[in-house]
Amino acid sequence: MISGAVGLAASPPNILLLVSDDQGYGDLGVINPTIQTPSLDRLAGEGVRLTNFYVAWPACTPSRASLLTGRYPQRNGISDMIRNEAPDYGYRYPAAEYDVTFERIGGMDEREVILPAALAPSGFVSGIYGKWDLGSLKRFLPTSRGFQDFYGFVNTGIDYYTHERYGVPSMFRNGAPTMEGKGRYCTELFRDEALRFLREEAGKRPFFLYVPFNAPHNSSSLDPKIRTTVQAPKEYRDRYPAVGTEFQTQKKARYGDGKVDVVTPAARRRDYCAAVTCMDAAIGDLLKELDLKGLAENTIVIFLSDNGGSGGADNSPLRGHKSQTWEGGIRVPCLVRWPGGGIPAGAVNAGFLSSLEIFPSLLSASGTTFPSGVVLDGHDWWDCLRGKAPSPRQEMFWKRRDQLGARVGDLKWVEMRDGGSGLFDLASDPGEKEDLSQKRPEDLKRVKARFDAWTTDMEKAEPRGPFRDF
Repeated sequence: MISGAVGLAASPPNILLLVSDDQGYGDLGVINPTIQTPSLDRLAGEGVRLTNFYVAWPACTPSRASLLTGRYPQRNGISDMIRNEAPDYGYRYPAAEYDVTFERIGGMDEREVILPAALAPSGFVSGIYGKWDLGSLKRFLPTSRGFQDFYGFVNTGIDYYTHERYGVPSMFRNGAPTMEGKGRYCTELFRDEALRFLREEAGKRPFFLYVPFNAPHNSSSLDPKIRTTVQAPKEYRDRYPAVGTEFQTQKKARYGDGKVDVVTPAARRRDYCAAVTCMDAAIGDLLKELDLKGLAENTIVIFLSDNGGSGGADNSPLRGHKSQTWEGGIRVPCLVRWPGGGIPAGAVNAGFLSSLEIFPSLLSASGTTFPSGVVLDGHDWWDCLRGKAPSPRQEMFWKRRDQLGARVGDLKWVEMRDGGSGLFDLASDPGEKEDLSQKRPEDLKRVKARFDAWTTDMEKAEPRGPFRDF
């Protein structure tokens, strides 16, 4: 954990933070030729690719809250999803009813300090274009939390063209709902807004540009043909091999006893890859703009997925997927480029690192004073990324309801509500295939003891809403 301050830097670097949604661990072209990601491959070639990088929760909302605060979900208060369950069963909320649901009224505790507010004293201007997912009431919106500009949606997912979440309009510009752009593919809208920000702000003062795409998350539509896949423009779908059968009829429990048409696995994989490639093209446009402005040298570019892949994703060689504490739910792709900061080009770094490191590392890189009285759960990662020191992280813990996980050194303990559990040595078994619980009971006891100590630490932390009882 980090607290304290560092001296102000003479010329703070700019920051471009890119986040994909539900992208698989194996879904980078640099390691998987079945998916086309030339821009992300460029970042990997010009920076460092992290292979032992984790997020703090295996699904959207808490993962994003931890990314922006540098604090565990159990510490910052966003320890579960801010969403409604009824649409999972085909229910469309009337506007008046939606306005009083948790998805509408829940949000991050106003006492939490997030990255744009922390960077502001160093003169940063901050913009966010894409998925917010930390509250839609005015006091929770990005422009109330330190961002100067916002265009995007406020909840966990939308239809890529209507910009509705299961029939509920969800797009905002700054502090108010908006219907502008409806009908356009949202990845391209977020790209356009981010480019506008760069053209208006870059070069005048240091900037923090946060682009949290919703691609390649499944489309949040009530229509099973849409919600069981990822929408993507035809131009990008045509870049992948045609599939024989688009749809199949299945019985889905969430739709009662009826049978519905859903996409086939082959079509879902094609659509997923197309959405990733479209997002990659948008990222390429942002990188080109940095080049045109001569800012690439002194701009930190970080790319990661918010959690493990689902739907059409490929998490190999990891076990599990989004929503689980197996590696496939929490270990994600991450790329970091900063030529002016001594980050080596084309490096692969196996250090044990996490999204909790991003907050303190960006403050350190920019010479920004750390917020007073805020306990951070991350570490400064720059020496590790430069190849000058091992990772400062030795352990990490996860809790999603009754799904638990702990990594201490190379040992990982998992306990899932479906009965899956075990102790694994990730150094030799990253796919979590061999349970060592019976062979190494003392190690199991030690790792569980560290999890119990972490749980006690989280319970002692100053409570934050909306989930804690205080």
